[in-house]
Amino acid sequence: MNREELISLVQMIVAEAKELSDKHTTEKSAPVNYACVFSQSSEEFETLLPLAHVLGSVVEDTKMGPVFQIKPIDTVAGKLELLKIRKPDQKRVERGDADFTVTNYSEFKKMYLRQPGFNLIVRENMEMIELADPAFNVLTYFSNPILFDVLMLKHI
Repeated sequence: MNREELISLVQMIVAEAKELSDKHTTEKSAPVNYACVFSQSSEEFETLLPLAHVLGSVVEDTKMGPVFQIKPIDTVAGKLELLKIRKPDQKRVERGDADFTVTNYSEFKKMYLRQPGFNLIVRENMEMIELADPAFNVLTYFSNPILFDVLMLKHI
């Protein structure tokens, strides 16, 4: 894989995650704020890391892999500046995920949380609503606050 192929993969993940969101929500114009590539093997993880370093710099290290602030990539859901390369995980067979910014998170949560495919995940400094559908090879998230704000980053 090369730099351009990684960018294409990220764009594909965001496009499929937007399709998933569009199928199950009314948030058709929600912009992407984060994407993650799920490495399918240790070898792929080791290949993707240096490519991600070419795109930007690490802004957070997590136990599952680094988050990079990258030069913005154009996607079907707007410009993407945060990219995570996730270590292989047998529990995550999907190709990746994308996180979208909804207009009114609390209203969105009330409307969708009880519907099939939606699940609440609470973290120390944020919460997110996960959307999964077995017909898709990605996951979609809606976070509050968004990771960009949690990490207190400035746009490139």
